[in-house]
Amino acid sequence: MSDFVLVAGAWLGAWAWDDVARELRAAGHGAHPLTLSGLADKQAIPADQQTHVRDIVDEVERLGPRDVVLVGHSYAGIPVGQAAERIGDRLARVVFVDANVPVDGESFASSWWQGQAVFEETLAENDGFWAPPAWTDLDGQDLGSEQVARFASGATAHPGATLTGPAVLERSPGELPATYVKCLLDGAEPMDDAAELLKSDRWRLVEMDTGHWPMFSQPRELARILHASCRS
Repeated sequence: MSDFVLVAGAWLGAWAWDDVARELRAAGHGAHPLTLSGLADKQAIPADQQTHVRDIVDEVERLGPRDVVLVGHSYAGIPVGQAAERIGDRLARVVFVDANVPVDGESFASSWWQGQAVFEETLAENDGFWAPPAWTDLDGQDLGSEQVARFASGATAHPGATLTGPAVLERSPGELPATYVKCLLDGAEPMDDAAELLKSDRWRLVEMDTGHWPMFSQPRELARILHASCRS
């Protein structure tokens, strides 16, 4: 059995993994959802990109001498990918769930579809934070009304410095043992950086017929995929 460190994307905390963690524990795994600094119950803690990397590395060290599977969803793929490099032999596998992947010297904002300047303007208009999405922005993502309400009630503004700070890598993430989970309702193909890494023989692609937040829409199926990733 494996120990999973579960890190959700922008606006979300450890609470987002409740259903997935329950499934993993029922299968005999250790499940350790993590809230990153500046979010949810840790909103008061100042954070930049490297703070989030340290949050993840510190959690791995807290677990003791056990190998772990790091799971990063959406934005969290960037700090998770950096942490995966830093924990060395403790890493059993890293799973990117419909996630951004780290590129040395680049940030989340660098790959924003409207351009980094537009994204940074959005942050400036909200006192340096990225506001959670409106309910209507969650349409078409395989979420029922209860799931949307749960998302909306738990989401918190995301600290902008974590989104504009650059990733720091010593080697390509393509050298890591990795699974990339693509959620098809959020686009049929992985983003370009992830698609390039998927050319590595150490990476595997798994597709889910759901939206960008499978921990809400299909938690049992996502847990099954995470379980299966241990055997890759």
